[in-house]
Amino acid sequence: MSVALFEQFRKNLAVKNAEEISSRYLSITKRLNKDYWDTESDYQHCLQVGSYGRRTAIHGVSDLDMAFELPWSVHDRICKLQGNRQKKLLEEVRDKLKVLYPNTPIRADGQVVTVDFKNYRVEVLPAFVEEDGRYKYPDANDDGCWKWCHPRDEIDAVQKVHDRSNRNLKRVCKMVRAWKNKHGAAMSGMLIDTLCYNFFYDNEGYDNKSYASYPLLIKDVFTYLSEQPDQVYWKAPGSDDRVYSTGRFQAKAKKAEKKAQEALDAEEEKDKQKIWKKIFGRHFPASAAASASASVVKAAAVRSTEEFIEDKYPVDIRYEVSIECDVLYRGAREHVYRFMEATFPWLQLDRKLTFRVVECNVPRPYDILWKVRNRGPFAEARGIRGQLLNDNGSERRTETTSFPGRHYVECYVIKSGVCVARDRLLVPISET
Repeated sequence: MSVALFEQFRKNLAVKNAEEISSRYLSITKRLNKDYWDTESDYQHCLQVGSYGRRTAIHGVSDLDMAFELPWSVHDRICKLQGNRQKKLLEEVRDKLKVLYPNTPIRADGQVVTVDFKNYRVEVLPAFVEEDGRYKYPDANDDGCWKWCHPRDEIDAVQKVHDRSNRNLKRVCKMVRAWKNKHGAAMSGMLIDTLCYNFFYDNEGYDNKSYASYPLLIKDVFTYLSEQPDQVYWKAPGSDDRVYSTGRFQAKAKKAEKKAQEALDAEEEKDKQKIWKKIFGRHFPASAAASASASVVKAAAVRSTEEFIEDKYPVDIRYEVSIECDVLYRGAREHVYRFMEATFPWLQLDRKLTFRVVECNVPRPYDILWKVRNRGPFAEARGIRGQLLNDNGSERRTETTSFPGRHYVECYVIKSGVCVARDRLLVPISET
C-alpha cells in the first residue's frame, strides 16, 4: 500500500493552477519582448527560475520567479544615467508592466519587479546575459550596484542528479516542502533543493529506487537534514552561490525522522498511513477507511467552527516563530508551560493561559493569527473551536483551562498575504 500512497502523495503535490501561472509568464514575457526586443514572442528571452523553474514547487506556491534577458543596449543606456541606475532600471520595467496590468499592484523591490496577483506574486528579474552564461542583474538597495547569478547552472545541476536518481530528487524536494509547511521548519525552497541535491549526490544507492523504497528513503532524508551543522549558508548546486539559513530546522527534522521510523516499524498499513499523514499533512492521502470516517465526522460536526490556514493563505514557511505559555492560578504565575511539559504534561482546570510570541525572525511588518483548537468529548458537546483570530499586534492570546482534553494552540505569521512562519503548542488539560 505504501507504493500507492507515496505515488498519490506526489500527484497531490502538483501545482494545480499551472495553466494560469503559465499564462501570466507568457503575458509578461510578451509585453517585455514588445518593449525591449520589438517582437511579439511570448517565450523568448524568458527563463523561469526559483522552485517553479527547477520544477520543485508544490501546490500553493506563492512566489514565482522569472528572469527576463534585456539587450545590452539597455545596459549601456542605463549606465549613462546619474544617481541609482539600478533603481531606475527596475522602475522602467515596472512602468512597462503597469501598462499590461493597470489595476494590479506592481512595485520595484530591491532586485526585482514584483507583480502581486490574488494568490501569488511573480517576481521579474531584469538581467543581462554574459558570454559565460551568468546573469548580471540590478540591486537597487543602498546606492545601487550590479550583481551576478547562475540560474541556468543551478537548473542544469538539479536536473542532472534528478535524472541520475530515477527522478527521485525533485519528488523528495516536493515532499520535504510539504513537511516544512506543515511543521513550521524554517527553510527556503532553495535550501531544500540544495540539501536534497546534496543527499542524492552523496547517496547513489537510491539511484534506481522506486516508490516502494520511499518509506526508508524519506526517513534517511530526515536523518540527513537533522545532522546538518548549524551554519550560516550552504553552496547552491551548479553555481556555488550562497544559500543562507533562515532559521533552525534540524530539531524538527529529527522529530520527523523518529516519526518516519515509527511508520516503518508499524505492522498495520492503516497505522503507517496515519503516521505519514502526521508528518506531511493534508497532501498525504488518507486510506479509504479514514476518508469515509472523516466524511461522517464532517457531516456530523455541524457546530464546528474550525478554520485552516491553508484555506485562507498560501503557506510557504521560510522563517521561524516560537511561542510559550504562561500558566497563572489566582493571579500568580505557576510556570511557563513549554519548559515544563516534559515533567508536568497535564494542566489543571481553572488556570489562565497567556500564549505569547517569544521569538520571531520574520522582517516587519507582519500580522499574527492564532488558532485555539479544542478536542475531546467535552469539546464536541460544546462546539469545536478553531477559528483564525487576529491579535491586532499584541502577539499574545489569553485563554482559560475550562474543560479537559488534548487541545492545541497554533500561531501563524502572515507577511504580504503569505503564511511564512508557524508554531504549535499542545495544551493537554486534565479532568481534575
